Amino acid sequence: MADWDIVVIGAGAAGIGAARTLAGRGLSVLMVEARDRIGGRAQTVRLGDAAVDMGCGYLHSAERNAWAEIGAGLGFTIDQSDPGWRTQYRNLGFPAVDRHEAGEAFARFSGRLRDNPPPSDRAADALDPDCRWNAYIEALSAYINGAALADVSVRDYLAYDDAASERNWGVREGYGALIASALPRRVELRLDTAVTLIDHSGPVLRLETVAGTIRTDRAIVTIPTPVLAAGRLAFNPPLAAKRDAAAALPLGIADKLFLAVANPGDIPCDAHLLGNPRSAHTGSYQLQPMGHPVVEGFFGGAAARELERLGPEGAAAFAIEELAGLLGNSVRHGLRPCGGSAWGRAAWIEGGYSHALPGEAGQRAILAAPVDDRIFFAGEACSLQDFSTAHGAHDTGRAAALLAIGKPDAGNALPARVF
Repeated sequence: MADWDIVVIGAGAAGIGAARTLAGRGLSVLMVEARDRIGGRAQTVRLGDAAVDMGCGYLHSAERNAWAEIGAGLGFTIDQSDPGWRTQYRNLGFPAVDRHEAGEAFARFSGRLRDNPPPSDRAADALDPDCRWNAYIEALSAYINGAALADVSVRDYLAYDDAASERNWGVREGYGALIASALPRRVELRLDTAVTLIDHSGPVLRLETVAGTIRTDRAIVTIPTPVLAAGRLAFNPPLAAKRDAAAALPLGIADKLFLAVANPGDIPCDAHLLGNPRSAHTGSYQLQPMGHPVVEGFFGGAAARELERLGPEGAAAFAIEELAGLLGNSVRHGLRPCGGSAWGRAAWIEGGYSHALPGEAGQRAILAAPVDDRIFFAGEACSLQDFSTAHGAHDTGRAAALLAIGKPDAGNALPARVF
């Protein structure tokens, strides 16, 4: 006999999206989470009076982002102002003529990806070797993919639905806080409960955890791809196709660093600076976003990995050096490190968001496909067009939950292939 109708494994955006869909349907639903908190790669922390996000921080594609509606319903304050990523405060270090030239270079690169993609499916092969803005283009890849263009599939990159991505809204109380607040009270939650094996050899699924065995009729798996690829969640009988798909969809690195501003009047509010547009290893800085007295530094790819290696003090020194080079030496004494993330080193997560390796774009559908109509998969890596986003994760969680109860939603359908 099963103890539960459905167990949701993982309490991130996808798991919570699944739980919200299942709640109130007369089912017994359990959510288990390996870590000591819910939210996954969404995490809001308090730095003084400021709520800041260590992970996802903006409602991308906001007009169709499910979290925008959920957040409004929960009483969160949605900030619809432009984050200003396309601007450079006072043109410091990146004058308008250079920004235009760099933007044109990126547009030409994007055009080659779309109109004449390299046979290798390797995005780096579309770079013009004579373009002086290649480092800038690589920096954008670090922010977009968390990885270098040499590791990015062209087909996968083009599959991302960016038609509405110009609307990127903030959440004043924190995106992570919003997601964590959205878990229905009717769903039982067990933290610090890592699932290490799903035995699907019998009529009831047996989930082996650090706290004992859980028996369930169905399971929705929403854990990050590195955990699956490494076999830290195993299956009996084995599911080699799932492990291979997860390995082909690694998580890039995307980290944040926060610097407290001692004298808020010395730093502009809601302004943006790119540290060094001529380097692939540089930070993108939000200056006192939403009026909070902090500078939020964002780093991706190799730069983020290097800063994780350097540790908090080394990362802060790098960021302050870049900012002082733009705003002047006087800012050095008014900035101090007050927090940051290192997702590549986070247990049971091990990265930021997924990208498909060259030639592996089709692995998203393989990862997302259900097994025997009993084991379902969700998470941003399972999304065919909204991967790398919290709303993509939510929508796959909802779709997996509907499949699990036999009510597929055509609007958010996951691949129907069954192993």
